[in-house]
Amino acid sequence: MVTSAFNTQASIALGEKRVTLRGLDWQAYQQIYQALPQTRAARFTYDRGALEITMPLEDHEFAVRLIELFIRILVVERGLKIKTLGSTTLDREDLNRGAEPDNAYYIQNQPLVMGKTIDLQTDPPPDLVVEVDITHTDIDKLSLYANLGISEFWRYNGKVWRIYQLENGAYREVETSLTFPIVAKANLYEFLAQAKLDEVDAEITLRQWLRSLAR
Repeated sequence: MVTSAFNTQASIALGEKRVTLRGLDWQAYQQIYQALPQTRAARFTYDRGALEITMPLEDHEFAVRLIELFIRILVVERGLKIKTLGSTTLDREDLNRGAEPDNAYYIQNQPLVMGKTIDLQTDPPPDLVVEVDITHTDIDKLSLYANLGISEFWRYNGKVWRIYQLENGAYREVETSLTFPIVAKANLYEFLAQAKLDEVDAEITLRQWLRSLAR
C-alpha cells in the first residue's frame, strides 16, 4: 500500500490530460500498472518515484498516428526494415525508470530483434522513440530516454518537431534525423498540414516525392 504524499495535475489543454503521482517506489508503480487493464488508453511514464498517467485526446492521437504513418512510408520507400513496438512498456527496474512511449521502433537493429519478444535486459533498446507532448509534462523525457539508451528521440508539441541524438549518454538536438537523413523537418510539417485536409492525398504526395529522389 502506498502511503507517500502525491500531487495531481490535470491539463485543460486539448492534447492530453495528465495526472502525476509522486513518492511511489518501483513496487507501487508495478502494482498500479498490473491493476489496470492492458486495454486502457492511458499511458504510464515512471521516473524514480514519479508516475505520470497520460490520457491522450484527439489532437495528440492525430499527431501520433500521422507521424507513425510518416515513418512507415519512409521505411517502405527507402527499402528499410522495421519492428514496431508502439507503446509497449519499456521498463528498467535497475534504472528505476519505465515508459510507454507513443511509438518505438527498431530500424537499424531490426535484424537483432526480428521475430523476438523484446527483453530490455538482453536486447538493445529501440533505435527510435516518438513522443507527442502537446501539454506540459512533469517528467524530464530527455533524461528518461537518454538513460534508457534510446539513440534517437523525436518530440512533437503540436507545432514544433525536435530531433535528439544520443551522444555520450546525453541528448543533443540536431536538425537532421540519423535514421532518415534524407528528410527535412519541412517534410513532416507539410505532411501533417496536408493530412489535416486529406490523409490519402498526403500519403500519395509523400510517396511520390520519395520515389522521385530514387530516380
